[in-house]
Amino acid sequence: MIRQDTPYLEVPTIPIKIKKEVREDGNILIWSDIDLEEYPEKATDRLKYWAGAEPQRTFIAQRDHNGAWRSFGYGEVYKKIQHIGQYLLDNAAYHDGPVVVLSGNSWQHALLALAAMHVGVPYSAISPAYSLKSKDFKRLVHCIGLLNPGLVFVQDGRLYEKALGALPVPAPVVVAENPLNGAISFDELMEAEPTDAVSGAHARIHRDTVAKILFTSGSTGWPKGVINTHGNLMCNLQQITQTYPFVANGGLTLVDWLPWSHTFGGNHNFGLTYYNGGTFYIDEGNPTVEGFATTVENLKDIAPTVYFNVPKGFEELVVHLKNDEALCRTFFSRLKMLFFGGASLSQHVRDDLDRLALRTVGYRILISSGYGMTEACPSTMFNTRYDQRSGNLGVPVPGIVSKLVAFGDDSYEVRFKGPNLTPGYWKDDEQTANAFDDQGFFKSGDALKFADENDPGAGMVYDGRITENFKLNSGTWVNVGILKSKLIAAGNGLIKDAVLTGHDRDFVGAILFLELSNCASFAKMPGADFKTIIRSEKIIRAIENIVQDLSETGTGASTVIRRATIADFNPSVKKGELTDKGSINQRAVLTYRKKVVESLYKVDKPPTVIEISIGR
Repeated sequence: MIRQDTPYLEVPTIPIKIKKEVREDGNILIWSDIDLEEYPEKATDRLKYWAGAEPQRTFIAQRDHNGAWRSFGYGEVYKKIQHIGQYLLDNAAYHDGPVVVLSGNSWQHALLALAAMHVGVPYSAISPAYSLKSKDFKRLVHCIGLLNPGLVFVQDGRLYEKALGALPVPAPVVVAENPLNGAISFDELMEAEPTDAVSGAHARIHRDTVAKILFTSGSTGWPKGVINTHGNLMCNLQQITQTYPFVANGGLTLVDWLPWSHTFGGNHNFGLTYYNGGTFYIDEGNPTVEGFATTVENLKDIAPTVYFNVPKGFEELVVHLKNDEALCRTFFSRLKMLFFGGASLSQHVRDDLDRLALRTVGYRILISSGYGMTEACPSTMFNTRYDQRSGNLGVPVPGIVSKLVAFGDDSYEVRFKGPNLTPGYWKDDEQTANAFDDQGFFKSGDALKFADENDPGAGMVYDGRITENFKLNSGTWVNVGILKSKLIAAGNGLIKDAVLTGHDRDFVGAILFLELSNCASFAKMPGADFKTIIRSEKIIRAIENIVQDLSETGTGASTVIRRATIADFNPSVKKGELTDKGSINQRAVLTYRKKVVESLYKVDKPPTVIEISIGR
């Protein structure tokens, strides 16, 4: 255990001053007592500022085909988006639909997105998985049909040729590499000569102008197109900057892979960089065993000041940091904060990061997180306290009011109102109307509870997704978030994730996804493959004991897992079982793995199912 008095590198963060009001209807309001400071009206106003103040400072960089970093300064980027903006005004802006990007992060993608927003043309990035990891392209077709784009961009024509052929709406196609017949070269966009039309279009933008349409993950249905206005974006970037003032004035250097088709990567990380004059190194890796090798090479080159990732990314990072002293020295040399989002970070991973920082630089680093969503661009709450353990989401950012509506005994559905909240969903009035309550608060569908009922400043704890919860056939509700979190924590690093079963059944079951590297280490099987690990007698007995011990602490049917099985499959991205952020989509697994679910409830259970002896 790490001693609680072990020193941290102290960095300035926003003071915690939270107001709480209990209303007559039983709802609770909480908000920050710190005023939201002024913020720009237009998405590229801060980019323009830094282009004038620090034109040579590197804004964005990406490795070229030879492995060398190609860098673009703020002045150069601002100049290039004038050219691209002119092209868009000449060729696509007359169309009602936005500029759409199907491919991943790249410097060309960045310039096109900024240019579109600069001249008031809406921009939408769609998850590359919809184009590259799907056979029927159903989600891609759904998104494109909703957007009816005026222009479509792909990085690599050959790579995206099949997806482009599936588009239900014809639109001009722009390609950066490996051109296709009839496609427009990205270089042609940069050759357009800017006229007064660019400044005129920019001048007409106001806070309610649509800047982006970002799609939800579709974990509870078809992806919805979330409208992000210029005001929404700038407001949230100011809220984040006030929360972490050390990122201001060039204090941010990122090495980042998170996709711009999601709000964490595209709004939070990329936006925060140019809002504060920072530098963004595009990491073409990802949090898989194979993909993380690219990330490691980038982190050996560039020392970040803040490192953002999803929990899976941090799990991969810890494995490499433990075995590479040089990587550790570079990684921690300038680091001021570690920040995770998208899911909860296991306590053992946090502890490993603390130990590695202490070993390398002699102090711990702030590990922060919060609560966000696409509809909030994305941030609503942050946890900036050094002494918090995993699961605490923190407190509301300035300018936003959180409404807590009672749900269960001590949990609340959290709802939000503030200038960073979306006005609604693109071309979907019904979903928009259903998303807000009669007081204009956005209904998140998530349950939270107070870390300390008597101290709102102690933060809120995630308590599950309301739509994931289910009833047993006894009528008893199962809180999926709480029980799953307890199960993963009890696993002490062996269980990566779980899908709980039991809707209209006698008891709760679980499909367990193992953390393979930790399991291999535990079972002393270095280099063992997936099948060998999950069939290891030592692993099976360890998992059985974990589930048994957890169930013995349960207080009733809704808190006891009676049967469990170790997943002998890798969750499918194509089927939506695994999101781009590396998290498991419970609903999709239950939909596509019905045979696995049924195996948990057979009278004669198969040998792959672990049964728990209650009261042994």
